[in-house]
Amino acid sequence: MTRPRSRPADRPDRERRRASHSIDAVLTAAVALLDEAGERALTLRALAGRLGTGVGSIYWYVSSRDDLLDRAVDHVLGGVLAEAAKRPPAADPVDDLRATAVTLYDAVVDRPWLGARFMRGLDLPGNSLRLYEELGRPALRLDLTPLQRFHAVSAVLGVVASAAAELGGQEPPEEVTDGLVDRAEFFGRYARTWRDLDAGEYPFLHDIVDEFEAHDDREQFLAALDLTLSGLRAQVERRA
Repeated sequence: MTRPRSRPADRPDRERRRASHSIDAVLTAAVALLDEAGERALTLRALAGRLGTGVGSIYWYVSSRDDLLDRAVDHVLGGVLAEAAKRPPAADPVDDLRATAVTLYDAVVDRPWLGARFMRGLDLPGNSLRLYEELGRPALRLDLTPLQRFHAVSAVLGVVASAAAELGGQEPPEEVTDGLVDRAEFFGRYARTWRDLDAGEYPFLHDIVDEFEAHDDREQFLAALDLTLSGLRAQVERRA
């Protein structure tokens, strides 16, 4: 009679390690790696090292690195939605729409790696889709057609996505990340080049160069958002 096959001696250890890490712990560690050095820092091996486990145990929770990234994004967007849920509804639905857009922008500022990915999950149930719904619900309170609501929310999302792409899609020069050049010096180089241009050929650049050199990214985003929302308010007023 064949003797039943015994488990490998290390199997109980693997099971204990596997059970010791919840999906929340795995995603929290993944987000921490992303925060520290962006997407390039997040590998299954690096995550396993951070958790003190083997790479094989990570596959208990995710199927691939892309799956891990998608779940990390979903995890962070859950926090954005939780933050938005703390706000009492505003009397003006446009103010509600603005507040959610600003909350999302601030999340991307804190985590530039999020910028290229935060709306990639609209084809599946999850927090990307919930966030899109959260942005759209204030528009339901406006006297607009469904097409106008769709355009309005798309325009607002476009402003956030454009700012997010600038924050997350461009690697700053090494001298900036290394701290050898500060922000003022970095933009000052552009400004000096623009000031040397012929004012007759480049009147716009000469007009805005001082503002560009000292501009604040968040203030620039808010200005673009408010211009977009002013157009939305005007559209509602035309229908009244």
